[in-house]
Amino acid sequence: MLQFCVKEIIDFLPCETSEDWVIEALRNQKTLLIDHANCEKKAASTALSLIYRYPDNYDLVNKMSKLIREEMRHFEQVIHIMRIRGIKYHNIDASRYASGLRKMIRTYEPARLVDTLIVGAYIEARSCERFSKLAPNLDEDLKKFYLSLLRSESRHFQDYLHLAKNIPDVSFDDRIKAIGEKELVLIKSFDNNFYFHSGSPQVGV
Repeated sequence: MLQFCVKEIIDFLPCETSEDWVIEALRNQKTLLIDHANCEKKAASTALSLIYRYPDNYDLVNKMSKLIREEMRHFEQVIHIMRIRGIKYHNIDASRYASGLRKMIRTYEPARLVDTLIVGAYIEARSCERFSKLAPNLDEDLKKFYLSLLRSESRHFQDYLHLAKNIPDVSFDDRIKAIGEKELVLIKSFDNNFYFHSGSPQVGV
């Protein structure tokens, strides 16, 4: 079942993460964990903002409430791992990935909601795909933790897509394609700094 979930996500994403990124992640595990913690916190914050903005959408409120609890639990787990490994938690500059995707979000409703949910689906899908890429290369404790995240991250991806599909009177497939094209550009283009959602590393730099 878990392998099917990962395959579904790989089929959804416009490209797979490069081996160069995996190598760079293994070289920067401290930054990887710090940025991972920040990503979990931001995911919970995004879900909470959706609850505030759309309190009358019962399906959304229910799914986002559960997502918030899971993301904050993951945040706590990452912080625990960092503490054990002597890694001090601090905020770091955000990568251009999420902000680049959010530039695709239209400003009027219900298009704004549909785009926000699709962006959420891409972020969750990319996170899940990267966990699956990293896990086999990590030490046993971190490998076990990252594999444990695959099921929930996959479900978050599915929840975002389900919610987006059920918004009436808005094109869904066209927005999946348009935002997916932006996601491809962000993942394939070069980044000077490493982040959990960074693009291709500048090899040899």
